Amino acid sequence: MAENGPQAKKQKKMKNKPEVEETDVAEAAGPSAEQPQAAQFPPTFSLSEIKNKQRRQFMFMRLKQEKRKEKLALRKKRKKERAALGDKAPPKPVPKTIENQRVYDETTVDPADEEVALDEAIDEFAPYFNKQTTPKILITTSDRPRGRTVRFTEQLSSVIPNSDVYYRRGLALKKVIPQCISRDYTDLIIINEDRKVPNGLVFCHLPDGPTAHFKMSNVRLRKEMKRKGKEPTEHKPEVILNNFTTRLGHSIGRMFASLYPHDPQFTGRQVATFHNQRDYIFFRYHRYIFKSEKKVGIQELGPRFTLKLRSLQKGTFDSKYGEYEWVHKRHEMDTSRRKFHL
Repeated sequence: MAENGPQAKKQKKMKNKPEVEETDVAEAAGPSAEQPQAAQFPPTFSLSEIKNKQRRQFMFMRLKQEKRKEKLALRKKRKKERAALGDKAPPKPVPKTIENQRVYDETTVDPADEEVALDEAIDEFAPYFNKQTTPKILITTSDRPRGRTVRFTEQLSSVIPNSDVYYRRGLALKKVIPQCISRDYTDLIIINEDRKVPNGLVFCHLPDGPTAHFKMSNVRLRKEMKRKGKEPTEHKPEVILNNFTTRLGHSIGRMFASLYPHDPQFTGRQVATFHNQRDYIFFRYHRYIFKSEKKVGIQELGPRFTLKLRSLQKGTFDSKYGEYEWVHKRHEMDTSRRKFHL
């Protein structure tokens, strides 16, 4: 009976009570205790958790600078290792880009293909490449253009030899094209605008077409460019066409080539470049100079702009009854970022 009394209950409570460890005693003793304290690090957090916007931006910029320094140090280290190894150094890895991971297109042109050579011999641009015709271009605009479009048209005319500017006032293109053919013009360029900004270009090859419609963007006039050179001279420029590899791109490249005469004047040291990258065509106009046997200096003269092909139509411009060879359908064709058409 004595075991069931208050003494037995007290002993039972003592058994269930956890034992106090020595570390707990040391912590309770405070900083005056002789036990060493472990290093405490701040918890990891992301920059998005910083509520103050200015502080968040400052921390983000500092983090970018640190990463840039680490990347530069690693690059210098690799460069020293490659210099020390000399000829035994492994080849540099090729970085993966959307351009070099491009999906193969069945219409890619082979320069040695006899079928392509036969098509080129009988297409609409054959008289130009056979030197039977001399380029003569008429550049016009949409109805009642504004100041920026007018200045861009004049500057475009200065970089295309043997070109004339005509501002049509309500005259339909179907009436302009027969007049161009009767006056021996080989090409017609129409600059469209929207909200006082050039936003489209229609390129019609005469007299039998084809006609290409481009979306235009990133137009920069000469006065808006940094480190621009002097005004271009009247010398006939050289022409560079890059990355027009498919049958469609080959046709577009031949269309741009037909704007310039065959015999460039190298004394002018001017070059017009049409560079295709991811189906965007970048136009640049430069003057170059040879500084030494290995170094060449270039100076951009302007203007510059970017084109995106929207459609290619057979024959001359006819918006109602024209037959289209190719039309860009965004929802059907742009299913992959690595699929290009030019």
